[in-house]
Amino acid sequence: MIMGGKDLWKYCTAEQVRITLRSLHLLDGVHMEEEKYFSCLYAVSNHPELHYRQASVPKKGGGVRNLLVPDHLLCRIQKNILRHVLADFPISDYAMAYKTGTAIVENAKPHAGMKEILKLDIRNFFDSITYFQVYRNAFPAVYYPPPIRTMLASLCCCRDSLPQGAPTSPAVSNLVMKPFDEYLGAWCEERGIRYTRYCDDLTFSGKFDRREVQNKVRGFLAAYGFELNEKKTRLQKAHQRQTVTGIVVNEKPQVSREYRRKLRAEVYYCSKFGVESHLQRYGGEGPQKESVPREAGEACVRYLQKLQGKINYVLQVNPEDPEFCRAKELVKEMLEARGCSAETEKKSSERGENDDRKSKKVI
Repeated sequence: MIMGGKDLWKYCTAEQVRITLRSLHLLDGVHMEEEKYFSCLYAVSNHPELHYRQASVPKKGGGVRNLLVPDHLLCRIQKNILRHVLADFPISDYAMAYKTGTAIVENAKPHAGMKEILKLDIRNFFDSITYFQVYRNAFPAVYYPPPIRTMLASLCCCRDSLPQGAPTSPAVSNLVMKPFDEYLGAWCEERGIRYTRYCDDLTFSGKFDRREVQNKVRGFLAAYGFELNEKKTRLQKAHQRQTVTGIVVNEKPQVSREYRRKLRAEVYYCSKFGVESHLQRYGGEGPQKESVPREAGEACVRYLQKLQGKINYVLQVNPEDPEFCRAKELVKEMLEARGCSAETEKKSSERGENDDRKSKKVI
């Protein structure tokens, strides 16, 4: 279909559309009678707004973030779109969020040791992505006939915009922003400026004219229907603490001193007093506090797994940190003493980084 382009789909019959749609496995994992397969997909795509509920999560800096969370059926369909459709499309090298196998530190590395860092923020990022942008950029005409493009775009949108809270929204946003990233990235490279985008966070580093960069970004965003959140614009110079997505980058990528200090204290108290005594005495150190319910053993395991995830996050940023390499082994021994397999380490690592991402307003 690629060689013929979109015109080839003019000769596609209704039956061929159904075969192509069936090949996407959109209802995998859903118990559905065969004769209702297509009617189910069309019913959901015609009224996706009926399959969302509103939810709110607190923001780190205060206030709440409003989400639209899909119900079980739509969520399963969207996860199948993510797996069978969106995963095959490449995104820009400048996009650092929502990439499989890529840690948050990859967004910070290009900006380490730079003279100046300019951080810009896109206002209402997901809400500003329209149905038409999703239709055009996420589901190209060379791959899918118009009826399937329409259905896929409808299944990923709610009330003509991209819902923050749907599992497809992060991947779709990267595809929508690919032309923006490629154009802006090329413009920056011509001027010796380093550029990365992490969701709605735009980061520029090097030696440059701040106003020139801001005006360029503002104008190009406007062409895409976005606008800058001027209140979140930050310029960080070399003599100040420079951070990119929460990671200090003045000399090399490093988790902040405050984060490491609190984590160091947690490991020390667990080692000195025991996990149960530490939780009873201090309730945990830092933002992830735990109390001890009746199931004290389970609470201690959960706490140690969170601790292990935080340590793995520090080591993702600085793998050769000897202090936290020792802390990792110590917490691992505590978990093994409670009968937990070393296989929990991977889950703990993912949990630790996800907790940290949540604190940086990533959905």
